[in-house]
Amino acid sequence: MSKRKLRNFAETFTFNNFFQPTYPELIKGFPLKGKWNTDFFKNKNPIIIELGCGKGEYTVGLAKMHPENNYIGMDIKGARMWRGCKTSIENGYKNVGFIRHRVELLEHFFLQDELSEIWITFPEPQPKISKRRLTSPRFLNIYNNILKPDGIIHLKTDNIDLFNYTLEIIEENNHKLLLKTNDFHNSILDDEIKQIQTFYEKIFIKKGIPINYLEFRLK
Repeated sequence: MSKRKLRNFAETFTFNNFFQPTYPELIKGFPLKGKWNTDFFKNKNPIIIELGCGKGEYTVGLAKMHPENNYIGMDIKGARMWRGCKTSIENGYKNVGFIRHRVELLEHFFLQDELSEIWITFPEPQPKISKRRLTSPRFLNIYNNILKPDGIIHLKTDNIDLFNYTLEIIEENNHKLLLKTNDFHNSILDDEIKQIQTFYEKIFIKKGIPINYLEFRLK
């Protein structure tokens, strides 16, 4: 890691919207679990999480567009999140938080029915090990334990194999597919949401690679 990245990563620990508990701390009990609304966001608004948030462009973009919601970005690479943490603080966005940890440990951060939506934006497709895919039954079971009954899961990916795999999982497990498109930016979806683009998404668009998108509810 470069000196600049090390410096940025160190700065994230000074931000009041960044959380990186150790594993023993998580096992002991994360203090905001079940209390994100009351103790961090200080409101009763819906909580929406982005998994694999990278630099946090989507998390921050959604928070700016929808101040009536609360947003949390989660990623394992802390140096990336520095940008999202800093941007949200500089702009005074009180409805943004970031977690550095593994998605497998989501249930240590949230109680049942604490989340309203999940965004999975350009995750690693994991072509060789299906159980590592963030839309595999293993992870969907985790999401089911923390999402509200009518909670929505969104997937954006340039990888058609991951997209088709997810569609198969939805059908096989009788989940409810709400929407799908193989060309997100030329679809009938709201133009506002198309304006928010991640770092990698901009690269894909420039190369002419179509973005696949779907949203669904768990059974």
